Amino acid sequence: MSIITKKSEAFLERYLNNASPTGFEAPGQKLWLEYLKPYIDEWQLDNYGTAYGIINPGQDFKVVIEGHADEISWFVNYISDEGFINVIRNGGSDHIIAPSKRVNIHTKKGIITGIFGWPAIHTRRGKDANLSPTLENIFIDVGAKDKEEVLEMGIHVGCVITYPDEFMVLNDRYYVGRALDNRMGGFCVAEVARLLHENKIKLPYSLYIVNSVQEEIGLKGATMVADTIKPNVAICTDVTHDTNTPLVAKKKHGDVKAGKGPSVTYAPAVHNKLLNLIIDTADEHEIPIQREAASRSTGTDTDAFAYSNGGVPSALISLPLKYMHTTVETAHKDDVNNVIKLIYESLLKIEDGHNFKYFDKI
Repeated sequence: MSIITKKSEAFLERYLNNASPTGFEAPGQKLWLEYLKPYIDEWQLDNYGTAYGIINPGQDFKVVIEGHADEISWFVNYISDEGFINVIRNGGSDHIIAPSKRVNIHTKKGIITGIFGWPAIHTRRGKDANLSPTLENIFIDVGAKDKEEVLEMGIHVGCVITYPDEFMVLNDRYYVGRALDNRMGGFCVAEVARLLHENKIKLPYSLYIVNSVQEEIGLKGATMVADTIKPNVAICTDVTHDTNTPLVAKKKHGDVKAGKGPSVTYAPAVHNKLLNLIIDTADEHEIPIQREAASRSTGTDTDAFAYSNGGVPSALISLPLKYMHTTVETAHKDDVNNVIKLIYESLLKIEDGHNFKYFDKI
């Protein structure tokens, strides 16, 4: 049975359709806070745009649940005399999918539409027969006759570029869209706040519902907000690869499949006691989970929280995702529901002053 309501799903669609590129997350954060406010006691916004709500503020013991708000994008890097635009990445944007994609260029004059052009197949002969997209050869066409006209449109070096692709539901089973990585995490933690409010749960600690910025360029928002909040525990959520799609090597990337439940990660940054609490919770409530191992780092905001403030017990709950960093990122509805349920039930097992010491005595 779904715990996501029609109202929740309508918010999710608005939230995913809104552009929220790294460094320019403000419009998305406004939407997220507007949805979250009825379910929290206080909210805060830091200097770089990380937003968080607080339930039961003022307690000595503080728990964070967290997702990140930013999506990958492009920056205008060069405008040729002929009026074509070359780009650099803002986050891990995939140059392979760029050709033939429509784009929105964000300017002070508003959105300027454009397209990633590509030479027609008829012109790619001989040494160019197998021409492939690279970061150096992809380009945007805004229909301008020359550089001067591009500049007159309000486009300049540094303008951010996003894709306009919108939310859809596939086969009544999957959510599809851009930036499920990781606005779906922000959605999940907001839904946890909703459930706590609707079920009138009184937590014995302060709960911080965090939507961090700038994860896609190195966990920057989480690094900042961890120092601000100084939590005692952090449960982070992000996406992970569905490795059962074609062309993905399971021996290298693990065995995870959309529809089989959230994935929990074993890694140096993941605190064993907190991880075991989450796994025991999944067993108790018959929430399906999958397991992964991360060498050295998780590559998620979990690392930022874990290694802050002298060490914060942290864990990672991941949503299996097909086609990450494309405009058709795909997540199973059941997995989204179970991420929400697993975080919610795990919070109910954490007590004020819960013992997360690595070991009690020798």
